[in-house]
Amino acid sequence: MATPPHQRSARRPTANSPQMMGLVAVAFVGALLLFVITGAAANRPTDREVIIESSQANLTPGAALAAPLAAGPTPRSTVERPVGPYVGIVAGHWGNDPGAVCPDGTTEKDTNLQIAQLVAKKLRERGVWVDLLQEFDSRLDGFSADVLVSIHADSCEPVDADPPATGFKVARSQASQIPTLTDKLAECLRTEYRKATGLEFHENSITNDMTFYHSFNELDPNTPAAIIETGFLYLDYDMIVKQPELPAEGITNGILCFLKTQL
Repeated sequence: MATPPHQRSARRPTANSPQMMGLVAVAFVGALLLFVITGAAANRPTDREVIIESSQANLTPGAALAAPLAAGPTPRSTVERPVGPYVGIVAGHWGNDPGAVCPDGTTEKDTNLQIAQLVAKKLRERGVWVDLLQEFDSRLDGFSADVLVSIHADSCEPVDADPPATGFKVARSQASQIPTLTDKLAECLRTEYRKATGLEFHENSITNDMTFYHSFNELDPNTPAAIIETGFLYLDYDMIVKQPELPAEGITNGILCFLKTQL
């Protein structure tokens, strides 16, 4: 006699072989996809790695004269300070105005920038971390580094001066809280710049615009800082405009001279 439907024991249906194989295949494909996605994420550079690689890229001398840096300065807060020497180089008037303008159209800004780019390149080749800064760069507010040097040039107009208006000038920050150390930076710059260029130090034409240079009041007062005027565009044109490697070498060696005294 047939068992009434309500008395039959309920049995859980079991999967047959094709169904089991399908489930296994789906699980395998899912695991494979998870592995690929995880691996790709692990190998993707972080934002910090991308920023540091960009910041450390060497600038080709003169490149910014033809094509200014499109992205602008990288905010200081996005880049962690590296281990080792850290130097800020200000290209005078860059990002603000042309500065002195010569009859042939040469500008102080372009002259400063070309030399500053070469200095940054030479220092980076020696393992120094360098930030190239504009005249009124936002990163100068509270800027803290092992050295900051601002690069400028003097007038393209005839100057009535004794001795004649040829030569370079160096002034250190008057806002510094470490005057002895900052004096050493200025001394190194004077010695090495004279050695590299053959130009004389034109001390008696140093002005308040140099000794009280605006950025000196913006920096961390414990950052050794100085400003250099590489020469007079009127009488030293052939040196600072046509042979920028020489002033760049002098400034680079002056900074390295100072850094060595801190080891």
